[in-house]
Amino acid sequence: MKRAAIALIVAALGCFVAFSVIGSEVAEDGTLVEPFFLIPVAWLLLLTGGMLAIATFIRGRIK
Repeated sequence: MKRAAIALIVAALGCFVAFSVIGSEVAEDGTLVEPFFLIPVAWLLLLTGGMLAIATFIRGRIK
């Protein structure tokens, strides 16, 4: 479970970095073009990884 939590947190950080690297731009017709889907995915991965890390920590302290 520890590796899964670390993998989820690293994936979330990767989403944040990808969003920053890709950037956003305004198209010629005035619409905003950006990879907005990466933000909620990153937060979901970060929260899931954090909760899994907390659960792993608590489980290890109980044993």
